[in-house]
Amino acid sequence: MAAEEIAGFLLGSCSSLRQFDVYIFGSTLNGIGEDIDILVVGPSDESLSQVKRELQNAGERLPLHILYMEPSEAHYTDFVRREGCIPLAQLCPK
Repeated sequence: MAAEEIAGFLLGSCSSLRQFDVYIFGSTLNGIGEDIDILVVGPSDESLSQVKRELQNAGERLPLHILYMEPSEAHYTDFVRREGCIPLAQLCPK
């Protein structure tokens, strides 16, 4: 499955993802690999619990490997830039 298809599926089936900054990274962007690396950046509150439930359901159809970070942690580690993360919304524009 191409990164664009993955983004469309996740954004379509996990409505609470729109409350977070969500990225895809890793080998999936090059069309290789067996797992799909996803980064979810946002607060650790009830909305995170909801998105985790939705992603767990999506994970029954896709081999998701999910990393969760708070905004300060993502900023401090510079993970998005270092890993070449691409926003899901960029891959699946409205």
